[in-house]
Amino acid sequence: MNLPTTFEDLIEEANAQDLYKKLIRQLNKDFLYANIDLDFDDDILPSSLKLILQDTVFKLIQEKFADYLNLLYIIDVSESKIKALDGSDTVSLSEEVTFLILQREWQKVWFKNRYS
Repeated sequence: MNLPTTFEDLIEEANAQDLYKKLIRQLNKDFLYANIDLDFDDDILPSSLKLILQDTVFKLIQEKFADYLNLLYIIDVSESKIKALDGSDTVSLSEEVTFLILQREWQKVWFKNRYS
């Protein structure tokens, strides 16, 4: 499996394989497990998804860092990828982390669809 390298590629691939709604459901499930109050509608536009998710990640980093770390653990975002990011600018950090979250969730959805 080749992971998408941009948000647009990820959404395009999810739509092409008719897995966008499953991606949203997986996000909702993991946010619920992390006890973070965020629930996306199945029909949310990709641009809105990205903005809301990025804003949530930004707020978690700023205000609830333990919850942020717990979310990354539950979603299973690679620790080495997180450590490789530049944390000096919280806005760009939240954007990069948002993409890593979506990338990992996409992996889960893709594998479940492929092998179940």
